[in-house]
Amino acid sequence: MLKYILKRIGYMLIVLVILSFLMFMIYNLVPSNRAYTDAKADVQSRKQLMQGMTEEQKENYFNDLYLEYQRQYGTDTDNLLIRYLRWVGVSPLYYGNYNGLLQGNLGYSHEYDKPVVEVIVEPMKNTIFINIFATILALVITIPLGIVCAVRKGKKLDQAVQVGSIIGYSLPTFIIAILFIWIFCSVLKIFPTSGMSTPGSNYTGWKWFTDTMYYLALPLITMTFCSLGGMTRYVRASMIDALSMDCIRTARAKGVKEKVVIYSHAFRNALIPIVTLVVGWFLGIFAGSLIFEDMFGLNGMGKIMIQALRTADFDLVILLQLFYVAISLIGNLIIDLVYGLVDPRVRVSK
Repeated sequence: MLKYILKRIGYMLIVLVILSFLMFMIYNLVPSNRAYTDAKADVQSRKQLMQGMTEEQKENYFNDLYLEYQRQYGTDTDNLLIRYLRWVGVSPLYYGNYNGLLQGNLGYSHEYDKPVVEVIVEPMKNTIFINIFATILALVITIPLGIVCAVRKGKKLDQAVQVGSIIGYSLPTFIIAILFIWIFCSVLKIFPTSGMSTPGSNYTGWKWFTDTMYYLALPLITMTFCSLGGMTRYVRASMIDALSMDCIRTARAKGVKEKVVIYSHAFRNALIPIVTLVVGWFLGIFAGSLIFEDMFGLNGMGKIMIQALRTADFDLVILLQLFYVAISLIGNLIIDLVYGLVDPRVRVSK
């Protein structure tokens, strides 16, 4: 098992390097020059010192300053491979020092005027909390509902759930979000339309928690509702297949209690496709939270990502995208490991 995990981690690192290289190449093809922008801003702030200079001296001063910034950022060469290696931290900069990802330099956000790590700490906490809470809430609803629909296949409850799940599965998530904002905020006036806390408040302790949950209630309800359709249908289909297996008929013929047959025998056999779905769906929620966080005004990674793209804050964009890549790679490893736990026939030691 340990050998298998180490091998998979090695593969994950290779994939991460390849994808980081591709992302770095793409964003370096975008017409954006951080060194030029900083040099221009520096010259603007030193206008008084340059009053006695001739135009030629001013131009030379700017060029020297521009070159210095290029050397500082590692962009004083047109070779993209060397620039990538400098960005990672395995190739030295002009002055011989190393200042890349491996040295802890994850980039600098010029929009927020601070390192990107400081920018994403709070939004990452919010995004992880929102997604984990929505996942747990959706699983608590969809798994029992899918089991009940499978056991009562063709009954009125099953038909009603299938109609509702098809509607929820077919509508785009942003349409559902707009619809819920209109119903719960404009019509019923139950929840606020955006934000994560009462404007101007400085609550602490329990009061802070209740105020935050009040503002997060509608986004969590919307994310959960958007997940119900697909999850319920997958659980139902998996349970129907499991209930039709010969071992289930044998257990019933032996007089095993129906609850034991459903929740011990059938559900365990149905877990394999469900595990794949749940982990993949959880990763999909992280990607989908980009829409929800922007629409509900939440201070999460999705909102930060969209703002960074609009302002060409590419150091921040690359770090966020690397986070999503890492989440996907770790999720695939977790899926394979969980297989061995839910089904002894699956071995992950090779």
